[in-house]
Amino acid sequence: MELQEELKHKIIEALNLEEVTPEEIDSDASLFGDEGLGLDSIDALELIVLLEKNYGIKVKDPKEGKHIFKSVKVMADYVAANRTK
Repeated sequence: MELQEELKHKIIEALNLEEVTPEEIDSDASLFGDEGLGLDSIDALELIVLLEKNYGIKVKDPKEGKHIFKSVKVMADYVAANRTK
């Protein structure tokens, strides 16, 4: 499975987005705010846990996290470059 698709599945599972399918998530769409998935700060914490647990990535700087979680595509690129698992 391609990393972007894998992340979509993991995001849906981690955030209990039962009404969303991976196909409905645009890889280039914003994850936060009114567009895209419309996630919030609590969801960001869940995504940080997801990255650490599944890929061994620790996000320490909130500004870095804001960039990483811009979209599924950006997140996948970051995971590919920084994963330890």
